[in-house]
Order: sequence, then structure tokens, then C-alpha cells
Amino acid sequence: MSSSELEVLSTADPVAAFLDAHRTGRPVALPTSGTSGRPRTIVRTTSSWTDSFVDVSELTGTTEDSRVWIPGPMTATMNLFAAVHTQWSGATRVDFLHEATHAHLTPAALHRLLADGADLSGRQLVVAGDRLDARTAEHVADAGGRTHHYYGASELSLVAWGEHADALRPFPGVGVDARDGQLWVRSPFVSRGYREPEHQLQTEGGWTTVGDRGEIVDGRVVVHGRSGGITTAGATVSIADIERVLRPLAAGEVVVIGLPHPDLGEVVAAAVTDAGDVPRLTSLAREQLAPAQRPRRWMHLDPLPVTANHKVDRAAVRVALEATR
Repeated sequence: MSSSELEVLSTADPVAAFLDAHRTGRPVALPTSGTSGRPRTIVRTTSSWTDSFVDVSELTGTTEDSRVWIPGPMTATMNLFAAVHTQWSGATRVDFLHEATHAHLTPAALHRLLADGADLSGRQLVVAGDRLDARTAEHVADAGGRTHHYYGASELSLVAWGEHADALRPFPGVGVDARDGQLWVRSPFVSRGYREPEHQLQTEGGWTTVGDRGEIVDGRVVVHGRSGGITTAGATVSIADIERVLRPLAAGEVVVIGLPHPDLGEVVAAAVTDAGDVPRLTSLAREQLAPAQRPRRWMHLDPLPVTANHKVDRAAVRVALEATR
């Protein structure tokens, strides 16, 4: 990739930097959330975001009179996208929910608002970063608000939109197909790919996939999750990346899986065959892994269960870890 790409997150004002890059026709580089040490960096044209803004405004009712609350950090792609859209639309960023007509949140943040009894009446809540279930959307409606949920990926941008995860349909201008249980996207919003030459987007005939599993049912996009990934608090982390760091540090074997969590979606968990690795790796994980990648649950499990093909049975490992809660 060209060295002319602007790394907007390294600037003092990422939103202003993105919009300046848009005016000058300069591509931008954005690190993904799911790696540590050497994160993958996505390169995209600014129009791969801005060309979707008219439809985002129409779907959410965002106008120049809107007041938008974005409590999350700009280092998360979904928040930067929301902030750039807010600026583009002429709306006003505000610092508190009670000032807002619109808010951009992860499901975990929304769950906290509901638990705290926050006033959601009349507010449009755009929820992304993880699966938003229909029951939570109903709770928001009961509180007088309305949810707008989208599925996407840092590499793909917006893919599908609806009130909740069971009502997702392809975003305007986007084609979505399921092949052998894997979702493929044909879209004008797809990025150029990764800056690192060792990483490549999987493409075929104008279609792109990031490995998410799912199906198309009566026109709806049903997302089952990313193969080999764990989505925790809105960040998708790679199992392979975590195991690549931990295994050389361990005396025994290490297997990483995701466990369901009511607020975070999933949490990272690890099983080790050497009991001494539990305290050792817990300490080293703080030094070697990003916060979203660090296992929150550890278990000594020896031997590791295996399948008939003599591969580690991750489903059985998950059952064992869940049984210890």
C-alpha cells in the first residue's frame, strides 16, 4: 500500500483528519481492534464510508438538528464512523445521554443503561459491535426509545441493518450471500484490504468475506459469528492470535475459547494442561496481550478432550469451562 495513507488515529483530531483526507482524496489507514503488538491495518478510501452516509441518515433520522452522544473511544471503528457521520450530517456531538436525540452504543453499554433505568424516551439508539437480541430491543421500545442495529466488519463497513439481530437485511447497495455457511459481501463500502502484505482479504469475483458464519433466511441476514474469533465488548479478537502469543510461554498446551457472557457477549477463556501455567500465563497475559485478548477465565484440564480425528475438541473444552462457573 502507498505511504500516502493517513493514519487518522495518530492525529489529535481523528474526525477532522478523516474529513480532511476526504477533501483531498487521500486514503486512510485504520488499525483493527482484534490484534496485539502488530495490529492489522486496514486501508480504505474515505468514500467507502461517506457514500453510505445518506442512507445512514435516512435510516436513523439524523439531521442537522440532531444531537448525538458517542460515549465510546474513537479508537473503535464504529465510534469513529459515527463521529464522522455526525460531522458530515451537520448534527451536534453532545457529552451526555440526556442531551441527545441519538446515541451510538455497543450492546453492553445499552444493557448498562437499561439496568440503570436511563431515560431513553424519544431517543434513536444505533447499536453495533456485537449481537443485539430482540428482547433488548423490546426493552428499549418499552422505555420509549428505538434501536437501529447493524452488522458489519472493519474490513467491510456496513453489511446489514435492522432493529435487532433477528431483523437484519442487507444495507442499501450491498449484496450478501451465504456459501457453505460463510457470509460473502458485494459492496461499494469494502476497504482496499490490509496494509500488511502477509494478510489478504479473501475475495472472489467481486465478493469478499472476513470469515463470518451465517445464512440468508427469507431475505434476512442471520449472523452466527466469526469463525475463529471471539467478540467481547464490541471487539472481535482472533483465537489464533491469542494462542500464538500464549503457547510459546506455556509449559504445557493452551486452548483458547469464547464463553457466553450476558453483558459482554463473550469473554476469552483458556484451558491449560500444566497447572503451573495458570498463574504464570495470567501474569504474562497482562504484559503480552491487549485488554480484549486477555483470558478472563482459566482452567487446568489434562488431558485435553479430542475428537475422533485426534484434534482438540473445543466444544468439549467449552463445556468443561462452563461447568466450573
